[in-house]
Amino acid sequence: MNYRAVETTEEYVASLEHGADWRAEIESLADDVEADAAWFTALGAVQDAELWFYDQEECEYYPIEFDEPLEVASCVGNVSWLDDERFAHTHAVLSDDEGTTYAGHLNEATVWAGEVHMRVFEEPLEREYDETTELDLWL
Repeated sequence: MNYRAVETTEEYVASLEHGADWRAEIESLADDVEADAAWFTALGAVQDAELWFYDQEECEYYPIEFDEPLEVASCVGNVSWLDDERFAHTHAVLSDDEGTTYAGHLNEATVWAGEVHMRVFEEPLEREYDETTELDLWL
C-alpha cells in the first residue's frame, strides 16, 4: 500500500450546467479553481449515461450505455493530472424509474441537474501507468 498525508486548501460547491457533460463539468470546475488534486462527491440526475466496467482479466474497459433519464444516487471521484490535463476519475451509482441501480466508472453523461462538492488538496497528484493493473493510478 502506498499512502501519504494530504492537506486541503479550499472547498467548493457548484451546480453543473444543464445539458453539459457531467465529467467535463467537474474537470472544468477543477480548471477554473486550479485544482491539481481534489476529491469530490456529487448527486443529481442525467438524461443519458455511459458507464465503463473494467474487466480485470482482459485489462480492458467495456461500455454500458443508457439512453434514458437516470438519478445519480451517488457520485464520487478525484481529480489529478493525466497526460498534462486535469482528469476527473469518476464513479457513479445510477438508478432508473424502477429503482434498479447501475454502477461503474462514469465516462460521460448529459446533466439534467447536478450538484458537486470539491475539496482541493494542497499538493498535486499525477497518474502513472501501473503494470499490474494496466491502469493509470496515482501515488
